[in-house]
Amino acid sequence: MGFLGAAYLWVKAAHVVFVIFWMAGLFMLPRYLVHHQEGLAIPGEPERWVRREALLRRMILTPSMVIVWVLGLTLAVNAGLLEGQPGLGWLHAKLLLVIALSGYHGWAVGYARKLAAGRPTLAPRTLRLVNEVPALAAVLIVVLAEVKPF
Repeated sequence: MGFLGAAYLWVKAAHVVFVIFWMAGLFMLPRYLVHHQEGLAIPGEPERWVRREALLRRMILTPSMVIVWVLGLTLAVNAGLLEGQPGLGWLHAKLLLVIALSGYHGWAVGYARKLAAGRPTLAPRTLRLVNEVPALAAVLIVVLAEVKPF
C-alpha cells in the first residue's frame, strides 16, 4: 500500500473520477472546435463558441487535468516509481501516454485561441479526425493500468 496506507483506495477513486471529468472535457472541446470553425462565417456564432470553450476549460478541463496529475503522480510514487520498483513498465508507458494527452489538451486550447482570432489552420475533415485522439489514448491507458502487460 505504500505511504498512502488506508487512503490508497480513496486517492485511486478520486483519480479515476477526475480522469473521467478530464476525458469528458477532452471529448467535448474538439467537438466544440469543429462547430466553432464551421460557424466562423455566421455573425455572432464565433463569440458564442469562444464563451463555451472558455467555460469548459475553466470549469472542467484544466482543473481536472491538474487534479489527475497530482493524484496520479501521488499514486505512482506510492507504487515505487521513484525507487525503481521492478515491474512498472506499464506505468512508464501510461505516463508517456498521459504526457501526450496533456500535450493534446494544450494543442486543443491553442487551436481554440486560433479560432477565436479567426485563423483556422486545419481542414474540417482533419479537425474531425483529431477528435479521436482522446478515445484512442483512453483505451491504451486503461489497458495499461488494468492489464499491466509489462
